[in-house]
Amino acid sequence: MEHKKITGYKKEYEIKDHPKVKGLQIIEGKNNFPISWLNQQGYCEYQLYLEHIKGIEAGPTKAMTQGSRKHKELEDIFNKDATPAKFEDAVEESKTEAVMSREVFVTSPEYGIRGYIDEIWMKPDEIVIIDDKPGRTPYESTMNQVRAYCLAYKDMTGDERKIKAALRERGTDNLFWIEVFTPDIEKQIRFTIDRMLGLFDGTKPFKATKNPRKCRSCRFKDQCENAQ
Repeated sequence: MEHKKITGYKKEYEIKDHPKVKGLQIIEGKNNFPISWLNQQGYCEYQLYLEHIKGIEAGPTKAMTQGSRKHKELEDIFNKDATPAKFEDAVEESKTEAVMSREVFVTSPEYGIRGYIDEIWMKPDEIVIIDDKPGRTPYESTMNQVRAYCLAYKDMTGDERKIKAALRERGTDNLFWIEVFTPDIEKQIRFTIDRMLGLFDGTKPFKATKNPRKCRSCRFKDQCENAQ
């Protein structure tokens, strides 16, 4: 596959920072959150409240730091022989010749999500969207994260090719989970995204985990009134 470094996008959006929720943006008049927050939501929704609404700061975990470092290493290696291209041009070229890219930004003002895809394979017959994770366990939260990338990509491009979501063991070629992004899966992830948006507009309550093990390893346990 030809390596393409995405350098920009033809379409521009009106973007503002949300006045009350840290990290939330208003894009084209609608609230828009980072797709990575779905992973946090699956762990404990109340973390989102503490960090982004109450503004409590907590340092990154060791796993988070290692993950960021590995992402940067892989991106630097990829960019050494990648050809610069606009996002839309790479998508169009991939309809006749397979293209691969890393750290591809996608956003959907319509669904209120945005984020960076770790790696994407754009082939004439299918699109494979990959998120790198430590370990080999497909948690619902990590599956939802890559599903949301699929939704954003589909909304941006209107691509009618088959789209697959995949999780890969970080630093390896092991795709330990993969699924076709079907209409039923799309419906499920849109439901979860709607709940997330409801958390930030105040129409839904933040739910704290009831798992004591999660509380013990939480970055916010010393500031959380729900800690067990």
